[in-house]
Amino acid sequence: MAIYNILGGKELSGTISVGGSKNATLPIICGTLLTSEQCVLKNVPQISDVDVMIQILQDLGSKIVYEKHTLTIDNSGVNSYQPKAELVKKLRGSILMMGPLLARFKKVVMPVPGGDLIGKRPIDAHLMGMRELGATVIEGENLELSTDKLVGQRIILPEMSVTATENIIMAAVLAEGLSTVHLAATEPHVQDLCRMLNAMGAKISGVGTHDLKIEGVKELHGVEHTIIFDNEVASSYINLAAATKSEVTIDNIQPDYLNGALIQWKMMNVNFEITNNSVRVKKPIGAYKAATIKTSIYPGLLTDYVPPFAVLATQAEGTSLIHEWMYEGRLGYIHELSKMGAKVKLLDPHRAEIIGSTQLHGTNVSSLDVRSGMVCVIAALVAEGKSVLHDVEHIERGYEGIVEKLKSLGADITRYEH
Repeated sequence: MAIYNILGGKELSGTISVGGSKNATLPIICGTLLTSEQCVLKNVPQISDVDVMIQILQDLGSKIVYEKHTLTIDNSGVNSYQPKAELVKKLRGSILMMGPLLARFKKVVMPVPGGDLIGKRPIDAHLMGMRELGATVIEGENLELSTDKLVGQRIILPEMSVTATENIIMAAVLAEGLSTVHLAATEPHVQDLCRMLNAMGAKISGVGTHDLKIEGVKELHGVEHTIIFDNEVASSYINLAAATKSEVTIDNIQPDYLNGALIQWKMMNVNFEITNNSVRVKKPIGAYKAATIKTSIYPGLLTDYVPPFAVLATQAEGTSLIHEWMYEGRLGYIHELSKMGAKVKLLDPHRAEIIGSTQLHGTNVSSLDVRSGMVCVIAALVAEGKSVLHDVEHIERGYEGIVEKLKSLGADITRYEH
């Protein structure tokens, strides 16, 4: 296990660059299973979640070379439709193997994946989609899916689930006939997956809308694809700069993908300017303003964007409301903020009030998942005194080189193994 020691209360400055998107990389890696030809993926983040996904594919027979943010994947030797349970349980994103393995082998056997402890994330929409396409599903200790052939269908998702949308797309691209997916998720990483699959020979239209048309093809070929930059990470770093009242430029972003967050910062009186591929956070002009910070569906404020806004809310004048309606366990970071002196009140599993502005104080806190870990990092940088952050492996699942990047801005942060 590792910890971060952080001495807060320092003004930061400089430029920080964002790497490839975790949420785009994981389904795209799985999507390479749909071809036996070589695939080359660029701008791949060097994070532990990617490492686990690579291990899962290698265990299935894939040959993978990973260097300098480039993955070269040869799935011609993949000979198993049963990913290893001990690896699957480490990574919620491993559910994304269901669609491509079913399309390739007409059978999948896998446990229900593990992942962050942020509340129930049922896979009903995934299984419904697979059934609609012609799979028989047996739910027991393992999930067992099988089919003689996948056939295109009209599918209406019961929720705009990102991973269910991605799984259905990957199964449908090799199905017989036309599939239409309605109420599909439209997040940037869903669009990136579609772009890669189309470059491989898939026929997906309606990309970026809630209504997709997928004309099945017999086979896909290899591809070279560059992963989009990570907008969730970009949002976190912009909140970090604002909460510490620092002048910091965040590079390698796509502002159009951040509109839900950008309007939230404007509402809270954050001073920033946008260029083609960066956001520069400036010193605040006047006090930050309290606001309602509510999870939405893309292009609104995404659930992964919301947690770091909680630290900004501690520095804003008035009472802010955090409303996370998707996951009932995601507000655990509220307890960690209270340890640091934040004036918070948990109203129910989905809502919390934060009263600001408040001076935070360093103490011992813990990362509960990827984004709540980032909440603790930002809070520790805002706080006076020393904070010790435990379970930082959660953070490193999604934030590449975070210690080095924060040090480059002048942060006093050190990583220790213990």
